Amino acid sequence: MACRLTSAAKAEMSHERKGDLPQRGAEGAKEAAGTNTPRLFPIGGEGTRHRTPWPPRVRADSQSFFLLCLLCLFVAAPVFAADLRSDERVLFYPTIGWRDAASGEWRVPVHAHVFEPERRALTAAALRTALGLVAEPKNAAERAVFESRTRGFLADNERGKRISVRIGERVFPIGESEADGHVRGEFRLRVAEAKPVTFTAVTRAGDPREFRGNAHLLTDTGLSVISDVDDTIKVSHVRDRQALLRKTFYEPFQAVVGMAAVYREWAADGASFHYVSASPWQLYEPLAEFTATNSFPAGSWHMKQFRVKDSSFLALLNSPEDYKPGVIEPLLRQFPQRRFILVGDSGERDPEIYGALARKFPEQVHRIFIRDVTSEDAKAARYESAFKDVPRERWHIFREPKEIQAAVQ
Repeated sequence: MACRLTSAAKAEMSHERKGDLPQRGAEGAKEAAGTNTPRLFPIGGEGTRHRTPWPPRVRADSQSFFLLCLLCLFVAAPVFAADLRSDERVLFYPTIGWRDAASGEWRVPVHAHVFEPERRALTAAALRTALGLVAEPKNAAERAVFESRTRGFLADNERGKRISVRIGERVFPIGESEADGHVRGEFRLRVAEAKPVTFTAVTRAGDPREFRGNAHLLTDTGLSVISDVDDTIKVSHVRDRQALLRKTFYEPFQAVVGMAAVYREWAADGASFHYVSASPWQLYEPLAEFTATNSFPAGSWHMKQFRVKDSSFLALLNSPEDYKPGVIEPLLRQFPQRRFILVGDSGERDPEIYGALARKFPEQVHRIFIRDVTSEDAKAARYESAFKDVPRERWHIFREPKEIQAAVQ
């Protein structure tokens, strides 16, 4: 941002430096004739040269120029830069933005975690006990997976870190991290700027690292797919707790064959995706890597808050029926004109949760698809109860993903 004086001020300063003061009537003529000699101010003491003072108007312009330059420096300075040490990170989670009906602006939520990797004083054995893992890793490969998957649980959360994000030349302050290292806030964009939004954390000068995040902007109308993760797109064996823990912490993630192809086809037809998992945020990075590696469409993520130190640890063991409605209902309320496809499995309570949502939001829940992992057909008493008063053509129990491929058509 350049700081410039007006042309008039420059000209007047130029004349003054040459001793060519503007003439103002008879008094000005006398000054020009030398009858009214201006006072001289010594510079550097007796015997040194003297300088003619600038008139009040030019001194005022000079002061304004000086203040403007100071303001320029203040605005240009990274006053919102996060005070991150070299071993601290910022991890952004994908979110959903929406258009504010009153202002016409896009409201873009930001959710981040500020942490120092692997500093918590908790041994691997203690963590296995805390997570409920009975068996130890069988070999080096399983130990390597365990170390990778548990890094988020061992991180040292950073409290009190101010986070701002930058888009182009614009900087938006977001907020300060809480005790668990998480920070949530939002910024606003003009309608003309609506596009897939990517931003970076503002860091201190000299910090070469880039912490990048993104938000998916949803229009008022359209199609959204709300997808469960475990046993819906990833083989997890949720009905067997020890098998689930082994699949989560010891073994490479395994995709449900055919689901990524179905989701990609739906995305090509314009669907947006929202992954709702009962897993904690500490597993976001390996799960996001899993979906990217297996070519699932990008989307927003919604996971459980979990902290080893406090009562949120107990929430890790709670039923999804206590958690998922609190995540999905706000999405349905936020976008009342969008259609939603709910995809889950029969391993836990997805049929009951989705059925209740369909009764509560009948105009928005377009279809429900339940992957069968319990060998129950659509005539089972469980489904008759779960989908009571939900039109039969709106829900489907499937075993092979190809059965639901044409759903959005």
